[in-house]
Amino acid sequence: MIEPLGLLHEEHGLPDFDLPQELRDTYGGTLGFRGPTLFVNFVQSVDGIVSIPSTPRSNRVIGDASEADRFVMGLLRACADVVLLSSGTLRGSPKAIWTAADAYPPAAPAFAKLRRRLGRPPEPEVAVVTASGALDPEHRALQSGALVLTTERGAAVLDDRVPNAVEIAVLPGEDEVDLTAAIAFLRARGLDAILSESGPTVFGSLLRAGLVDELFLTVSPLLAGRGESGVRLGLVEGGGLLPDTRVAGRLLGVRRHGAHLFLRYRFP
Repeated sequence: MIEPLGLLHEEHGLPDFDLPQELRDTYGGTLGFRGPTLFVNFVQSVDGIVSIPSTPRSNRVIGDASEADRFVMGLLRACADVVLLSSGTLRGSPKAIWTAADAYPPAAPAFAKLRRRLGRPPEPEVAVVTASGALDPEHRALQSGALVLTTERGAAVLDDRVPNAVEIAVLPGEDEVDLTAAIAFLRARGLDAILSESGPTVFGSLLRAGLVDELFLTVSPLLAGRGESGVRLGLVEGGGLLPDTRVAGRLLGVRRHGAHLFLRYRFP
């Protein structure tokens, strides 16, 4: 296991799950959610880049291969009923399976213990949002069984292409999936703890729809830079907020591990 994260700030009275002692010691404090919660996890560079689409698994590059970042990712997955992905996230991580153990293998037994204490199944479900249905049916996450949230157009493309273990849900929308309907669909299935590891465009849409409850943001010490050689995405894409729309988070916690900062925000 990594050295414990240093706790710099934590708001008093936050919900506190019954974390196994090894997870509590390493995380450096409390972690829990009260009621249905959609929480989002990102790692970004100091200059605000979260994705380099031309680089596979660019989050690892941006995170500077931080084991602490992988630990927090695994811990959040261990708390989740379902991990929500965009089709772009799926394409950008061709070998990922989105389990807690896959994020940080050294803590796999402790993650499994936490899920048992929370009454969760061994692994969170995986839900993929795609309007077009442009998914690789050979992806491990689909082969293992996943829920695909799509449109009528996307369902027609996916029909007979995906493994039998995949469930397809047709939701409102044409050019994009109605995310309010998507979250309501997941909640109707009893999936209350929703972890979004979708990309910045879906995150922007979730924010604008008022669906995000919490953001866990790892700030890496790296600078990514911007140039003419390729697209680099910031934390929120797909439309502007300021100056017309003010979306402000309340800072719930700050942790530090080496030169990485781990921020937790709550949104109204």
